[in-house]
Amino acid sequence: MDEQRLAVVTGASSGIGEASARSLAALGFRVICAARRTDRIAKLAEEIGGLAVECDVTSDGDVERLAEAVGERLDLLVNNAGGALGQEPVAEADLDAWQTMYATNVLGTARVTKALLPALLRAEGEIIFVTSVAADAGYEGGAGYCGAKAAERSMAQSMRLELYDQPVRICELVPGMVKTEEFSLTRYGGDQAKADKVYAGVPGPLVAEDLAECIAWIATRPRHVNIDRMVVRPRAQAAQHKVYRVS
Repeated sequence: MDEQRLAVVTGASSGIGEASARSLAALGFRVICAARRTDRIAKLAEEIGGLAVECDVTSDGDVERLAEAVGERLDLLVNNAGGALGQEPVAEADLDAWQTMYATNVLGTARVTKALLPALLRAEGEIIFVTSVAADAGYEGGAGYCGAKAAERSMAQSMRLELYDQPVRICELVPGMVKTEEFSLTRYGGDQAKADKVYAGVPGPLVAEDLAECIAWIATRPRHVNIDRMVVRPRAQAAQHKVYRVS
C-alpha cells in the first residue's frame, strides 16, 4: 500500500486555506493545517483527520515547529497565508500596513518554503503559491498589496529556474475576485459596509471552494506535468479594472 501523501496548507483557518485543506483531505492527503488561530484549525483538523499546527509565518520559531511536525518528507505545500490591508493611495500610504503585508505574503512565504524545501525534495513534491491578479499590475490604492503579491510571484518564478534540475514542481495559482468571509473585511479594518461594496452587484464572484478545486486539480497532475500559472477569475471580471455589476 502506498504511503499516505502529506500536505501543508498555511492560512488554513478560513477562506481558501480551509477549503483547500478539506479538498485535499477528500483526495486522501493527510493535511497539516497551519495558522495562528488554534481553535479554528483544531476543529478543522479533527473534522478532516489532519493535524493542527499553530503557526505565524512571520515567526522563525513557529515555522521551525511546523518543519518538525512535517518530518522528513512532504508531498505538497500550499503557500496560502497572507492578505491585503488598506487601500489608500501612495501619498497616504500606511507603511506599517505595507510592512505587515510584505512580512506575511513575501517573507512569511519564503520562510515556510525554505524550511520545508528539503522535505519536499525528498518526496519529489510540489509547491503551490497562491498569489493574486494583483500581481499583474498596479491599481489605484493597491500599490502595497500589488507589490507584495508581485514579489511572491517573483519568488515562484525564481525557484522554478533555480530548481529546474531538482524533483520538485513549482506552481502559481492566481485568483481574481474571490468572495470570502474575511478577506475584504480584514482589508478594510472590519468595516462591513466597505467589504460588502467590493462585491456589490457582481453576479457570481468566485468562492473559496472554486480555488480549492483548482488546488486539488493541480496537486493531482502526473509528476512530469507542471502547471506554471493558473489564472482564475469570475466570468464577471474581465480584467482587474473591468468588472460587470448589476445595477
